Amino acid sequence: MTQSTERTGSRAEPSATLPPRRRPGGRTERTRAQVLDAVRAELAERGYDALTLDTVAARAGVHRATVYRRWRDVGGLLADLCAATADDDWQPEDTGSLEGDLAALNRENLAALTDQPSIAAALLAASFRSEEAARGLRRLWADRYARCEVVVERAVRRGELPPATDARRLLVAATAPLYHEVILLRTPPDPDLDLPGQAARTAALAAAAGAFARPTHPALPG
Repeated sequence: MTQSTERTGSRAEPSATLPPRRRPGGRTERTRAQVLDAVRAELAERGYDALTLDTVAARAGVHRATVYRRWRDVGGLLADLCAATADDDWQPEDTGSLEGDLAALNRENLAALTDQPSIAAALLAASFRSEEAARGLRRLWADRYARCEVVVERAVRRGELPPATDARRLLVAATAPLYHEVILLRTPPDPDLDLPGQAARTAALAAAAGAFARPTHPALPG
């Protein structure tokens, strides 16, 4: 994490034998939280083109010099927003079945994509305009996919899936229909259709049939 150069007033030098103590929830983290909240609001309400360090500083109630020192540019703000999103204790729901777990995950994704305004959709759009945002979003997705591997591990232990199932391929197949319908086709959510449940069911059936099994290579003759 980038260290802030803000000063909170003069203080005595720390002892040479003891490391300086960090204040949990101190001014630096409060400033970061204010600024990132402002980034979320500006990005969702006005879009990437209107996002500037000055508008973020004004909305956050933070001196513009502080924002320029710590984040440097809009790309730095977006990258830090992705990093902050990944810095949580989120875990996928355990419903007791692979289909249920995938459906619960899809419903969370659908809610994030259809929020008004949607931070997730705005950040996706920004990732096509900012390389730093794209890198930050890739790291965030890698983190989320890694956490969701437990869904496949549980299903393997329950005997629902072959042991060699490729977790990433299964997770992509289960969630991709939502992004296709909501982001690409802009299809309005239909509760009667239950796209999250249908996509989960299709992926779970395909996975159980071995569609996402890692290829095995025959042993070479001795």
